[in-house]
Amino acid sequence: MDVSTFYALFSTTCFTLTGLWWNVVRVRTDWSADPAMRRTIGGIYLSFLLPALMGLFAQVGGTENPILWRAPFVVIAVVGGVSMLRLVSRSRRDGTTAAVRWTQAGTIVIYGAIAVIGVAPQVAEPAGLKPIQVEALLLIALVALGHALVWRFLVTENVVE
Repeated sequence: MDVSTFYALFSTTCFTLTGLWWNVVRVRTDWSADPAMRRTIGGIYLSFLLPALMGLFAQVGGTENPILWRAPFVVIAVVGGVSMLRLVSRSRRDGTTAAVRWTQAGTIVIYGAIAVIGVAPQVAEPAGLKPIQVEALLLIALVALGHALVWRFLVTENVVE
């Protein structure tokens, strides 16, 4: 599969996941009563929305004009990383479970890696991959962590204790 096709499918999938998450949250009105829960819900939302936006920028820039995807990837990764860092910093006080906190911390690491590749794409070269391919792999991991958080919400009673 070429990178352009991947990002087209990936972005569409992430926007779909964002919409599905909205529907889950809309049905579970009890979740929005707790401020800590609302913050965690927002973190999951960003785990789908931000990769979707990055996917759109990757389609616009592609391999022909890398600055059109690299700069937005850096900005969006910084926004996601800072948002998740704020969330994690409050999560212990909020009573968020350790499993959720560790998953959220993993997203910070991935956002950091996305930003690094965007700023210094030559970091990807030793792996024999194009920077846009490494970013794709990182985005897959980011969405997988978002899915892990959704799973925790849907199968456990206490995400926030």
